[in-house]
Amino acid sequence: MESFKKWLRAAGVRAVKTLAQTAIAGIGTAVMLGEVNWLAVVSAALMAVILSLLTSVAGLPEIK
Repeated sequence: MESFKKWLRAAGVRAVKTLAQTAIAGIGTAVMLGEVNWLAVVSAALMAVILSLLTSVAGLPEIK
């Protein structure tokens, strides 16, 4: 159970960082086009979180 908690914490930290990076990229791109489509930004960011968590299933280098 302890190892699962470590994995969940590391995967969560990675997912939150991915969410922030994706949102920043989406907002930055949208600003260049003139208007931020918030639904598209949130949708892309949430998809990135899901993909990050699924990728973390393969293994996290932070956890030995």
